[in-house]
Amino acid sequence: MGWTNSHLHQFKAAGNFYGTPDPELGVEVKNERKVRLNVVLRHPKDRMVYEYDFGDSWEHEVVLEKIVPREPKVRYPVVTGGKRACPPEDVGGIWGYAHFLEAVSDPQHPDHDEMVEWRGEGFDPDAFDVSAANRAFHGGWAPSPKRDS
Repeated sequence: MGWTNSHLHQFKAAGNFYGTPDPELGVEVKNERKVRLNVVLRHPKDRMVYEYDFGDSWEHEVVLEKIVPREPKVRYPVVTGGKRACPPEDVGGIWGYAHFLEAVSDPQHPDHDEMVEWRGEGFDPDAFDVSAANRAFHGGWAPSPKRDS
């Protein structure tokens, strides 16, 4: 996504929650680092919800579209496509993002200068670069999965 993993998050699938277990949450949360994705999403059309930043409540539906044979010398997982840029971190959820887009696209908007100073020039909400996504994905914080022998 391009976010910094600086907020709480969870995955929800088939009535189960995956994330960082915390008894104060009041719900059983399975440790996401101990569950492999292919155990949660097993068949095409299986789905889960990824929620990031419980205050902003970004929710993303993740759907297993198809299972393809493993190709040698390919580093998995692989981003094969996408649409649009990741909203900036801490933009305020969907409503804050809508306000942000309105402000940065209109130099006459009362919040334009403040938003451009906060995020910087040149934010393109339609931009998506598969190569950049894969570089970021593989350079991120998540550990590589163990491979079966």
